[in-house]
Amino acid sequence: MALGLAAMSLSGLPAFAQDYPSKPISLVVSYAAGGGTDAIARVFAARLEKALNGRVIVENRPGAAANIGTEVAAAADPDGYTLLIGNQGPMVVNPHIFNLKYDPAEALDPIAMIADASLVVVVGPRLPVKSMGEFMEKAKAGELVYGSAGNASASHVATLLLGQSADIKLKHVPYKGAGPAVNDLVGGHIDFMVTTIPSVIGLVGDGTLTALAVTGKDRFPALPDVPTASEAGVTGYTASAWYGLLGPKGLPEDVRTKLAAATAETLADPDFIAKLSNDGGVPSDLSGQGFADFMAAERARWGEVVKAADIKVE
Repeated sequence: MALGLAAMSLSGLPAFAQDYPSKPISLVVSYAAGGGTDAIARVFAARLEKALNGRVIVENRPGAAANIGTEVAAAADPDGYTLLIGNQGPMVVNPHIFNLKYDPAEALDPIAMIADASLVVVVGPRLPVKSMGEFMEKAKAGELVYGSAGNASASHVATLLLGQSADIKLKHVPYKGAGPAVNDLVGGHIDFMVTTIPSVIGLVGDGTLTALAVTGKDRFPALPDVPTASEAGVTGYTASAWYGLLGPKGLPEDVRTKLAAATAETLADPDFIAKLSNDGGVPSDLSGQGFADFMAAERARWGEVVKAADIKVE
């Protein structure tokens, strides 16, 4: 569907869409710089600029479990100049946990899903284990402490699911993005993380952190010796992070169409695909209602995980 939009001639669109963008677009990221969402957003923004022939500026607005960035986008004028990179945390998990000022399903227009990305289980110097088997022994012997990109982030709920799947008790320390959490992992302040691959792959490569397993169904090409969680003994456990482009509710249809077409053009670019792959991502072909339906299904899925975990946000 999205790829079909890429082939659409923009010459037939209304004048407003033909002139759009006539000023820089702010692409809001609800997490601190240095994490997986930020990495994907910057690669996407750089290529989207070419497709739109306009400036796209990444704006990091972290805090409040990614609700601040979501609120900024939801409250913006629906003119296409403030957009949001959304993922499952603020889009489909937070509604189960927080009393939100804006419900993403009602306050945002889904434009297109960008990518789906595997996560990785990594340990630092505080927990010197070399395999998921050793990790499980430590976890069953005593409560381990993990960091995440924030309450309800992909790293948080993926670790909740890991704990439920492996029947182990874990203590959560939320941060304002994967970057600060990784810093504390390296510093030995927490035991482990389940996090986005781009936020740690360099540290895994130089031996600072140890990757125990990836959370997708298949191994990650850049980490060929790291098994999947199922291969490593946590049978049936899979999790991922996904990323999508959204705007304030009420975007003009011609602008939505142009943004969807530009996104599809971006996702079809071989150079972008290669960079996305390096960040652990696989391009998506969902847009519009298809993306909205996907988010509704994700909201139901992770709602069950949150309910089972009985999350209490402090």
